[in-house]
Amino acid sequence: MSYLAGHPLRVLALTGQHVELVALSLAVALLVAVPIGVAAARRPRLGSWLLGGLAAIYTIPSLALLAVFVQLFGLGNGAIFVALVVYAQFMLARNVAAGIRGVDAAQVDAARGLGMSPALVLARVELPLALPVIVGGIRVAAVASIAIATLAGYVGGGGLGVLIFTGLTLHNDAMIVAGSVAASLLAVAADALLRLAERAVRV
Repeated sequence: MSYLAGHPLRVLALTGQHVELVALSLAVALLVAVPIGVAAARRPRLGSWLLGGLAAIYTIPSLALLAVFVQLFGLGNGAIFVALVVYAQFMLARNVAAGIRGVDAAQVDAARGLGMSPALVLARVELPLALPVIVGGIRVAAVASIAIATLAGYVGGGGLGVLIFTGLTLHNDAMIVAGSVAASLLAVAADALLRLAERAVRV
């Protein structure tokens, strides 16, 4: 904790980089995951293949997948950004599909009876009703992404992983602890905030 006390501005700046990286990757991941989840909910056979494939990707060790993306995108935040988007797909697409499948069929039929197009039914009925489940997926993905994003420090990116991997290089335990504690607190805070959001959308 001595490094945290002695370098609060540096830790705060790296925390800001970490939050930005995770937030942007989650936003892009959600844009990709929604159509995948909708397709999985609409077509169960296709869905089993899609979600099974995403689950298989999720089991790949993060360092191994990151090494592939470094070869494709080079060192820096680009590689870890793509890795975060890919890893989040399983949790996000799965919950989008589960949320849509859980919508009461009677409500969907009622919307169709009012003359709504399939796109309007999805936008105004299914996705809003599925929102609590989707937010639950975002919460899990956010916590996982905060942990994985520390690897950015290993490949020349920013964020709290810079403290962890610089500390490992310099054999500076205080830096390692500072980076680890800050990342852990960030994950706890994100989980708590998104739990509140999840409860709010259930009301």
